[in-house]
Amino acid sequence: MNRLRRILGSDLLWSFTRSPGAMIAATVAFGLCLCALFAPLIAPQNPFDLASLDLMDARDPPVWLSGGDHRFLLGSDSQGRDILSAIFFGARISIGVSLASVALALVIGVSLGLVAGYFGGRVEAIVMRAADVQLTFPAILTALLINGAARAVLGPGRVAGSEFWVLVISIGLSFWVQYARTVRASTLVERHKDYVAAARLIGASAPRIMFTHVLPNVLGPVLVIATINLALAIITEATLSFLGVGLPPSQPSLGTLVRTGNDYLMSGEWWIVFFPGVALAALALSVNIIGDWLRDALNPRLR
Repeated sequence: MNRLRRILGSDLLWSFTRSPGAMIAATVAFGLCLCALFAPLIAPQNPFDLASLDLMDARDPPVWLSGGDHRFLLGSDSQGRDILSAIFFGARISIGVSLASVALALVIGVSLGLVAGYFGGRVEAIVMRAADVQLTFPAILTALLINGAARAVLGPGRVAGSEFWVLVISIGLSFWVQYARTVRASTLVERHKDYVAAARLIGASAPRIMFTHVLPNVLGPVLVIATINLALAIITEATLSFLGVGLPPSQPSLGTLVRTGNDYLMSGEWWIVFFPGVALAALALSVNIIGDWLRDALNPRLR
């Protein structure tokens, strides 16, 4: 009960309730996440069940247009899949890839940043020079290189079925630099404070000091970066899938749906690409707005 009172009386919640944009974005993001989470229960159709698909239902327009079928509220695609159901299941995959890749980047970046900032010297130089080298390449190019290398190593036979994890590793390894640089800068300040010196005096090991004492004091900026990177990861996954190096059409993410629907845009079946594109844009934009709000809310200079 006391914890609930502290949350309700916190500055963060007060700032959230005073930001209409953040509230609308949180509602949109939360609604899409709920639809993705409960997709097997609320989707009119399972687009992964090939036995339930009928090519005679392919490319039906939305229900409010002439020739629309009440079974397909937003129309159907070239394989007879319900667009609304495909969006729910596609958002599930896109959100899963984004969360896993951001978690991977966070773990790698925070760990390397703590080590570099705490020990300094050659360790710091090696980590920061590696980060500087990676910063010379755009994140999407880094993800493409890692994705291509993974597919070349695994081979076409082994990569089938592991596309999800190949995407997670590709995106995660392209985003760790921001976490490492931010945590390293904060750790350089924290390591000279009295509580770190006191922990050393009582014989605490370096890993315990870093992860038990220093880490909680450098997590504020990390949470902001993670929120903003979540939107970037969603876009990166969609870009990779649009380029044909993401998930297969049999397990479509939002990016895969946009790529397959783009082939029918000029023939008049605009709904195949339009609605997945709107869902993708709404998801990425809402998460980005939440990240911007969180950055301002946690900035003491703006209070």
